Amino acid sequence: MGTRRKARILAFQTLYRYDISETALADLLDFSWYGEERLARLGEDIIAFAQLIIAGAIEHIGTIDDAIKEHLQHWDFSRLSRVDLAILRMSGYCLLFQKDIPPSVTIDEAIHIAKEFSSDEAYKFINGILDGMIKKI
Repeated sequence: MGTRRKARILAFQTLYRYDISETALADLLDFSWYGEERLARLGEDIIAFAQLIIAGAIEHIGTIDDAIKEHLQHWDFSRLSRVDLAILRMSGYCLLFQKDIPPSVTIDEAIHIAKEFSSDEAYKFINGILDGMIKKI
């Protein structure tokens, strides 16, 4: 598994944690909840990239959530799975604010993460939302 995918998984997990606990940003970014030993194995590049995504997604959460809501069809935002929402927020930040990363890479990573961590069909739903976001950009 690539370095950036590991960072995205860590970012997704942290954004999930933020959503369920509303933990302060500083506490999220120190990854104390992740475990020292596991964190040490990740490496500085992974941690730095994850922190960039997490901080950016939380800073722009209103804009990202609005973009997600705009592309929900016949579905209420409050009914989104928290796992799917964390994936969408992470990917939404990358699409909207990390212009140096090709959108196809962001969507591909989101699909892989959804297949690993969410329900069987969630990746299709996530793909549709992110595809709509790209078309609007």
